[in-house]
Amino acid sequence: MILAKVRLLVAALWAGSLWAVGYLVAPTLFMALDRVLAGSIAGMLFHAEAMLSLGCGGAMGVLLFVGTRDWTPQRRRSVLLIVVAMVMCTVVSHFGLQPLMAAAKASGDGSFGKLHGMSSGIYLVQSLLAGWLLWRQ
Repeated sequence: MILAKVRLLVAALWAGSLWAVGYLVAPTLFMALDRVLAGSIAGMLFHAEAMLSLGCGGAMGVLLFVGTRDWTPQRRRSVLLIVVAMVMCTVVSHFGLQPLMAAAKASGDGSFGKLHGMSSGIYLVQSLLAGWLLWRQ
């Protein structure tokens, strides 16, 4: 019972942080500040979000291993797949695309917009998976 509540709390923290940073805070920064400052702050927030996502993914993995003995194997597997997919979204976006975006911005080669669009698409997928994760709890 307690592990189920902790699992739900971790899933809610993960989903809520994704939604708050990506769809509330970052757009507000770009409406209120100049683009350079807003981008700098948003970059720091997305880095913090990525680290939180990795921590929540790890915690969910442990909680799924020790706290779901009453679940069917199919339910456990499907939730684990959601968690793995969400972590992979973080890894690809933060450790794959973000360095490429920084290099594109520094070089001014014009690929930043395309990379940013890919990153935004991955973030959207991760955000939808977060809703599904909460639903499956």
